[in-house]
Amino acid sequence: MTTKTALNITKTSNSRLTEVNLDDPGFGRVFSDHMLEVEYSDGYWKEAEIKPFGNIEVTPALNTLHYAQSVFEGMKAYYIDQETINLFRPEQNYERMVRSCERMCIPVLDRETFMEGLTELIKLDHKWVPKKDGNTLYIRPLACAFDPVISASIAESYRFFIMTSPVGAYYNKAVRLTSSQNFVRAAKGGVGFAKASGNYAASFYPAKKAQENGFDQVLWLDAKEHKYVEEVGTMNIFFVIDGVLVTPELNGTILPGITRDSILQLADYWDMPFEERRITIDEVMEAGRDGVLDEVFGAGTAAVISPVKEVHHDGESVTFDTEERGAVGKKLYDTLTGIQQGKIDDPFDWAQPIKV
Repeated sequence: MTTKTALNITKTSNSRLTEVNLDDPGFGRVFSDHMLEVEYSDGYWKEAEIKPFGNIEVTPALNTLHYAQSVFEGMKAYYIDQETINLFRPEQNYERMVRSCERMCIPVLDRETFMEGLTELIKLDHKWVPKKDGNTLYIRPLACAFDPVISASIAESYRFFIMTSPVGAYYNKAVRLTSSQNFVRAAKGGVGFAKASGNYAASFYPAKKAQENGFDQVLWLDAKEHKYVEEVGTMNIFFVIDGVLVTPELNGTILPGITRDSILQLADYWDMPFEERRITIDEVMEAGRDGVLDEVFGAGTAAVISPVKEVHHDGESVTFDTEERGAVGKKLYDTLTGIQQGKIDDPFDWAQPIKV
């Protein structure tokens, strides 16, 4: 059961903005003055509240700490001018969070409260949106179980939060990827399509082992045959093979990225050859050996378009002698960021301006 809630706003009496260098904020370490919080109990969501950002007190018996009944989203706000901040396809983030919540048995917050709360939070903290090119305000919605009970069962109470953080670039260099034959990210029937917190925790150990071997991320393969490419640790993956843009098709184990979807819409709009299909790691490596693997890049909200300089599999590597995006990746990056920052036309109406 869901119901539309009112929105109560309590402003901070002491802004921390003067203590922060918005030109060099790092990533995910500095948080804006306010946050949104909504409590769920007795079968419905209560009044939504925007209040000063701060710690929350929880019992060590909090069930989400034990059983990971938790999902989140990742979004960004972009500085346009002193009167306007852009969001990028926020409705898509809401829809994906709905699917994640349903899979994890978390009650769905209504669309109106999500969108109104997000908008009012950005209005209130709009001065936290960095002006430096490439820097943005990262937005983190979070929904989690909140029962003070150690019980392996669906919770009865929940909390929903939105917090924001000024950030710089997530990746500031081309990345090196390696496949894994010993670990999998997701299996059919699992939660690979959801932004469930446990998905990321389970990926940390394989990523750590990859980093110990000189790589940045794991290029995940399918759980059954260990031969079909799926995604990268924090991004969807794209290949340009002999002039054709190729990305793995969604099959329930791959996160349906908003940036991924935007790239495919742009490719279609440009009449660029593209394919959503199953692609094996052997095909990728063969294309590299044959000299027709033109470029590889990851795509996601945090990274936007991240060039890949090496793909490693089973002792063999395909490398690119550049730290820069290739022709396709650069065109996509320039177009996406141009739309997000209001610098070029937006034929899809993806950008949602907020007047502050």
